[in-house]
Amino acid sequence: MLILTRKTGEGLIIGKDVIVKVFEIEGDRVKIGIEAPKELKILRLELYQEVSGENKKAIDVSEDMIDEFFKEL
Repeated sequence: MLILTRKTGEGLIIGKDVIVKVFEIEGDRVKIGIEAPKELKILRLELYQEVSGENKKAIDVSEDMIDEFFKEL
């Protein structure tokens, strides 16, 4: 992992076509902008982790749970 210190107005380039720029720092919050090709997916890490966790839970369903579900239909 690369850890950098940036000030407002500073940024960094990832590869040839992704630019991350710091717009504002207020307390413990940082407002950043990301300029990237439209076909590149950009997700917030916490959202990605939440959805990924829910997907893993959905896969980990026992046969008994499936039988119980269909009994209620």
